[in-house]
Amino acid sequence: MVRVSGVDIPDGKRVDVALCRIYGVGSTVAQDILRRADIDGDPKPKVMELSDEQIDRIREIVDRDFVVEGDLRREVTMNIRRLIEIGSFRGLRHRRGLPLRGQRTRTNARTRKGPRRTVAGRGRRTGAKK
Repeated sequence: MVRVSGVDIPDGKRVDVALCRIYGVGSTVAQDILRRADIDGDPKPKVMELSDEQIDRIREIVDRDFVVEGDLRREVTMNIRRLIEIGSFRGLRHRRGLPLRGQRTRTNARTRKGPRRTVAGRGRRTGAKK
Protein backbone atom coordinates (compact mmCIF):
# COMPACT_ATOMS: atom_id res chain seq x y z
CA MET A 1 0.00 0.00 0.00
CA VAL A 2 1.10 3.51 -0.83
CA ARG A 3 1.01 6.12 1.93
CA VAL A 4 0.08 9.74 1.11
CA SER A 5 -0.46 12.35 3.87
CA GLY A 6 -0.56 9.62 6.51
CA VAL A 7 -3.31 7.64 4.74
CA ASP A 8 -2.92 4.21 3.15
CA ILE A 9 -4.05 4.34 -0.47
CA PRO A 10 -5.43 0.99 -1.77
CA ASP A 11 -3.35 -0.57 -4.57
CA GLY A 12 -6.16 -2.16 -6.58
CA LYS A 13 -8.17 1.02 -7.22
CA ARG A 14 -7.76 3.66 -9.90
CA VAL A 15 -5.59 6.56 -8.77
CA ASP A 16 -8.34 9.19 -8.88
CA VAL A 17 -10.67 7.01 -6.80
CA ALA A 18 -7.95 5.99 -4.34
CA LEU A 19 -6.95 9.61 -3.66
CA CYS A 20 -10.49 10.27 -2.44
CA ARG A 21 -9.62 8.23 0.68
CA ILE A 22 -7.71 11.27 1.92
CA TYR A 23 -9.86 13.62 4.02
CA GLY A 24 -10.25 16.84 2.05
CA VAL A 25 -9.65 15.27 -1.38
CA GLY A 26 -12.76 14.70 -3.47
CA SER A 27 -13.05 13.71 -7.10
CA THR A 28 -12.41 17.23 -8.47
CA VAL A 29 -9.32 17.77 -6.33
CA ALA A 30 -8.07 14.27 -7.21
CA GLN A 31 -8.37 15.09 -10.93
CA ASP A 32 -6.48 18.34 -10.31
CA ILE A 33 -3.69 16.50 -8.47
CA LEU A 34 -3.32 13.99 -11.32
CA ARG A 35 -3.25 16.78 -13.91
CA ARG A 36 -0.49 18.59 -12.01
CA ALA A 37 1.48 15.35 -11.59
CA ASP A 38 1.24 14.64 -15.36
CA ILE A 39 -0.51 11.30 -14.80
CA ASP A 40 -2.92 10.83 -17.63
CA GLY A 41 -4.55 8.18 -19.71
CA ASP A 42 -8.14 7.59 -20.68
CA PRO A 43 -8.57 4.69 -18.34
CA LYS A 44 -6.76 6.08 -15.31
CA PRO A 45 -3.96 3.78 -14.09
CA LYS A 46 -4.32 1.82 -10.88
CA VAL A 47 -2.16 2.74 -7.92
CA MET A 48 -0.01 -0.39 -8.27
CA GLU A 49 0.82 0.59 -11.88
CA LEU A 50 2.38 3.92 -10.84
CA SER A 51 6.13 4.34 -10.69
CA ASP A 52 7.87 5.55 -7.52
CA GLU A 53 8.58 8.87 -9.22
CA GLN A 54 4.88 9.43 -9.97
CA ILE A 55 3.91 8.56 -6.39
CA ASP A 56 6.52 11.00 -5.07
CA ARG A 57 5.10 13.73 -7.33
CA ILE A 58 1.59 13.06 -6.00
CA ARG A 59 2.86 13.19 -2.39
CA GLU A 60 4.70 16.46 -3.03
CA ILE A 61 1.68 18.12 -4.68
CA VAL A 62 -0.73 17.06 -1.92
CA ASP A 63 1.63 18.18 0.86
CA ARG A 64 2.53 21.49 -0.79
CA ASP A 65 -0.72 22.71 -2.34
CA PHE A 66 -3.64 21.27 -0.36
CA VAL A 67 -4.84 21.37 3.25
CA VAL A 68 -5.80 17.78 4.08
CA GLU A 69 -6.28 15.32 6.94
CA GLY A 70 -5.34 16.60 10.43
CA ASP A 71 -4.74 20.22 9.44
CA LEU A 72 -8.10 20.44 7.67
CA ARG A 73 -9.96 18.75 10.53
CA ARG A 74 -8.34 21.16 12.99
CA GLU A 75 -9.24 24.15 10.81
CA VAL A 76 -12.90 23.09 10.53
CA THR A 77 -13.11 22.48 14.29
CA MET A 78 -11.59 25.89 15.02
CA ASN A 79 -14.08 27.59 12.67
CA ILE A 80 -17.00 25.92 14.46
CA ARG A 81 -15.55 26.79 17.88
CA ARG A 82 -15.18 30.43 16.77
CA LEU A 83 -18.84 30.57 15.70
CA ILE A 84 -19.90 29.16 19.07
CA GLU A 85 -17.73 31.60 21.03
CA ILE A 86 -18.97 34.74 19.25
CA GLY A 87 -22.56 33.63 19.79
CA SER A 88 -23.67 33.76 16.20
CA PHE A 89 -26.87 32.06 15.07
CA ARG A 90 -24.89 29.28 13.42
CA GLY A 91 -22.85 28.87 16.61
CA LEU A 92 -26.01 28.49 18.68
CA ARG A 93 -27.36 25.88 16.26
CA HIS A 94 -24.07 23.97 16.54
CA ARG A 95 -24.24 24.13 20.32
CA ARG A 96 -27.82 22.81 20.37
CA GLY A 97 -27.14 20.16 17.74
CA LEU A 98 -29.75 21.45 15.30
CA PRO A 99 -29.58 22.09 11.53
CA LEU A 100 -27.76 25.31 10.60
CA ARG A 101 -28.97 26.27 7.17
CA GLY A 102 -32.66 26.99 7.52
CA GLN A 103 -34.04 23.47 7.28
CA ARG A 104 -37.32 22.70 9.00
CA THR A 105 -37.19 20.90 12.34
CA ARG A 106 -40.86 20.29 13.08
CA THR A 107 -40.57 17.16 11.00
CA ASN A 108 -37.37 15.62 9.64
CA ALA A 109 -33.96 16.72 11.03
CA ARG A 110 -33.65 13.34 12.75
CA THR A 111 -30.04 12.91 11.70
CA ARG A 112 -29.03 16.08 13.50
CA LYS A 113 -31.39 15.76 16.49
CA GLY A 114 -30.82 12.05 17.10
CA PRO A 115 -33.41 9.38 17.87
CA ARG A 116 -36.84 10.47 19.06
CA ARG A 117 -37.28 11.01 22.79
CA THR A 118 -40.76 10.54 24.19
CA VAL A 119 -42.15 13.52 26.07
CA ALA A 120 -44.86 13.10 28.70
CA GLY A 121 -48.12 14.95 28.07
CA ARG A 122 -47.69 15.17 24.30
CA GLY A 123 -50.27 13.89 21.87
CA ARG A 124 -53.94 13.12 22.08
CA ARG A 125 -55.68 12.26 25.33
CA THR A 126 -58.27 9.57 25.11
CA GLY A 127 -61.63 10.26 26.74
CA ALA A 128 -61.10 14.01 27.11
CA LYS A 129 -64.18 16.17 26.32
CA LYS A 130 -64.00 19.65 24.93
